[in-house]
Order: sequence, then structure tokens, then C-alpha cells
Amino acid sequence: MNHVMPSPCGAASGPPPSSVPGASAPGAPTPAPDVPAPTPDVPAPGRPPELLRPAAGITLSRRSPDRSPALNAAVRADLDHLRPWLEWAAEAPTLARTAELTEAGMAAWEAGTDFIYLVGLDAEPGRVIGSFGLHRRIGPGALEIGYWVGTEHVGRGIATASARALTGAAFALPGIHRVEIHCDPANTASAAVARRLGFRLDRTIDAPVRAPGETGRKQIWVQERPPTP
Repeated sequence: MNHVMPSPCGAASGPPPSSVPGASAPGAPTPAPDVPAPTPDVPAPGRPPELLRPAAGITLSRRSPDRSPALNAAVRADLDHLRPWLEWAAEAPTLARTAELTEAGMAAWEAGTDFIYLVGLDAEPGRVIGSFGLHRRIGPGALEIGYWVGTEHVGRGIATASARALTGAAFALPGIHRVEIHCDPANTASAAVARRLGFRLDRTIDAPVRAPGETGRKQIWVQERPPTP
């Protein structure tokens, strides 16, 4: 991440949504030949692109089963870094658990409820260094960005560039007028990313304490869709 470990509540590679009604099951039949499958550069209606290039050398790609081992390794290597802010980082995940969450994330993408990406670098092919997501859990017309980046890659602008790319992707979706970033006031690194991207601090509310570093308060950072000229 850009500083220590920006990570809004329920960051992107954590537990799956509790339900994904209408989701297509992984391994479902492929579309008929006259229905073109979505490509990384052409999102399906109501969904963002599966591949984003936030900046030179950085990729955000849709979470997929073939990258579960690399994601599992990244999380296990950075548990001390993640644990203060993320409830799901209390214990090291097994590879089977990471694979299970990946399947749930794929179903959520198809359902249009959560869009989870893995962060990679051209210079380190095959490696996962973090995860970002767009989440439809804050009401109609809005998406929340969740994210984390591993300790080894903080201070390199990766969080800011990636969150900026996801903000743009969110506003490109039909019906989305607001993007939010949620973080604990003690997680100053996460707040710094929101501030740097021009999000405004809308309010601070009471919140359950679910991770060791949390204070029982939550900041809600907001950016509205720019007006159409």
C-alpha cells in the first residue's frame, strides 16, 4: 500500500458475501456461440473490466482460481501487517480456504455484487502483492472500495493508483453516482489514500471492533460522480 496498510472494513480478499443470489455457478455451461464472452477490455453490462492498468507496470486482474496459490502465499506472508485491521487475517488461511473464497468471489462477480481484483507487477510475473475490490454493500447507486497491499510494496504509489483506477471504473458503471472508502481513524495510511484521491470525509460513525487495531469508530470517505459537462 501507499503507507502502512490501507484497508477499509472488509477489504477485498476477505470473506465472501453471505449470499450471491442469481450467481452463475463456476463451471456453468459456456454461452452459445452467438453470445460473445466478455474480454478483459470490454466489461459485461453492469460490470467493470476484468483487467485494469492503474499505472505503468501495475495490473489489477479479476481474481481467478489459477492465482489462488499466489494469493494464499501473499496473505500468509503478510499476516502481521494485515491482522490489525482485517478480521479475516486473525488466522493463516489454508490453500483450500483461499480457493473456496476465490470461487465465492467469482460467483459474486457474475452476480454483480462484488468485483475483486488481485494486484500484480509486470516485474514480478505470477506474484500477487495485494487485493482490491468494488463492493455493492452500501446501498443503491454506490460502491465501496476495499483494499490491501503487502508490506514489501508500501510507499510506491500502488494503492493510490489502483484506487484511482477503481474509482473511475465504478463511475463508468450504469447507475453509480457515489464511491466510498471506509476505514478506522487509526488506519491513517488508508485515510491518506482517500484524501489523496480527493475523497471528502463525510462522517465518522460508531462501528463494532472486529480487529485488534480498530478503535470502534469508522470514517466514511465519499466521492460523487463528477457532473456531466
